[in-house]
Amino acid sequence: MSLAPMNITLKDEAWEGVDAQVQALVDQWLVPEGAQVQAGQAVARVILVKSSMDIAAPAAGLVERILVPTGETFGRGQPLAVLKPA
Repeated sequence: MSLAPMNITLKDEAWEGVDAQVQALVDQWLVPEGAQVQAGQAVARVILVKSSMDIAAPAAGLVERILVPTGETFGRGQPLAVLKPA
C-alpha cells in the first residue's frame, strides 16, 4: 500500500499574529526536487515578516515536486512542495 502524497507547508503557528494578506518569501530550497528527505529535515528556508525560518519535511520521503520556486512568494496555507512519503 502506498501512502498518499503530502503537501509541505509553512506551519500555521508561524503565521500567528500576521495579517492574512501578508505573503512569505521562499529564500532558498535546501534540497532539490527528487531528493530523499528524513522526517523533520529542513527542506527550505523562508522569510516571513523579516524573520527567517526553516521548513521541515513532515515525513520521510521523496520531494516529488517544488511548487513555489526560490524568490517567489506564497500565502498562508499554500503548499510549497509535494512529498511522496517513503
